[in-house]
Amino acid sequence: MKKILVTGALGQIGTELVVKMRDIYGIDNIIATNRSRREGHELVENGIFEELDVVDANKVHELCKKHNVDTIIHMAALLSATAENNPLMAWNINMGGLINTLEVAREMNCKFFTPSSIGAFGPSSPKDKTPQDTIQRPTTMYGVNKVAGELLCDYYFHKFGVDTRGLRFPGLISYTQAPGGGTTDYAVHIFYDAIKHKKYTSYINKGTFMDMMYMPDAVNSIIDLMEADPAKLKHRNAFNVTAMSFDPEGIASEIRKHIPEFTMDYNVDPMRQAIADSWPNSIDPTAAREEWGFKADYDLSKMTIDMLEKLKEKGI
Repeated sequence: MKKILVTGALGQIGTELVVKMRDIYGIDNIIATNRSRREGHELVENGIFEELDVVDANKVHELCKKHNVDTIIHMAALLSATAENNPLMAWNINMGGLINTLEVAREMNCKFFTPSSIGAFGPSSPKDKTPQDTIQRPTTMYGVNKVAGELLCDYYFHKFGVDTRGLRFPGLISYTQAPGGGTTDYAVHIFYDAIKHKKYTSYINKGTFMDMMYMPDAVNSIIDLMEADPAKLKHRNAFNVTAMSFDPEGIASEIRKHIPEFTMDYNVDPMRQAIADSWPNSIDPTAAREEWGFKADYDLSKMTIDMLEKLKEKGI
C-alpha cells in the first residue's frame, strides 16, 4: 500500500484508522475523505482531506485518479439502527457506495477493503461461536447490505481479480469518536455516563450477549489483513474477528471495579433489542487467526481501564 484513500474517514473507525495509517505510511500517502468537511477536525487540518459522497461515482473515480490511489479503504456506511429507520437510504448509500468504489478498484487495479459485521448473521445462524462459514439470513436492512456486500466483494475478486479483503466486525468501542447509530453503541455510552453521572440507562436488555472489540484492535486488524500475504487468504472477505463477549451487566460490573457507586437500569428500545437478539452471542475467529495471524490485545478488563483513563484525560 502506497497511496490509500479512505472513505467515511470522519466516522468511528475511520478517525482512528487514518491517524494510525498516516503514522505508518506517511501523512501525504493517506487521503481522508468524508461526505462533509468538519473545520478544525485533526484529520481535515493535518493531512490530505477531500469531500466525497460515495454515491457520486464520478467523484470517486476523479479523486482516486487525482491522487494516484492504489488502495481503497471503504468505510462510508449507515449503521444498523440508523439503517433500520431509513432502509431505502441505507440501501442507496451502503450498496451504491460499495459498487462505486469496487468499480474504481477494478478500473485502477487497487487493493480494496470494506468492513462487514456480525449483523450479517441472523436468527437462524448458530448463536454461540458462530462459524466463519454458516447460514446467513439477516432480518435487518443493515444485515442484508452486509451479506450482499460480502458476496459482491467475492464476486469482484473471482470475476475481475480485484484484491478484495474484509472483516466481520463486532461492536466497536472507542473513546475518540461519538457512536454513529449502531446497536452496540450502548457499550460506548455507558462509559461516558459512568464518568459524568455515575449511572446509565441501557436500551439493551440484561442477558443480551454480543461480541465486542476495542478500537485499537480493530484498526490493527485492518492494517494486518491488508498487509497479509494474499496466497494465504482462503476466505479473503468477511473474516470473523472478536475480542470479547459480554452483556450490559457484564460491562457494568467491570466499571464498578473502578467507579463503585455506578448504577445501571434498563429502558429497552424494542427496535435495537430485536436487532441484538438476531445477532450471535459470540463468533469464532479461527479462520482469521490461521490465515493471517489475527489477535486481539484488549479484553474487557484491559479495555475498561483504558477507556476510563482516556475519557477522563479528555475531560469527560
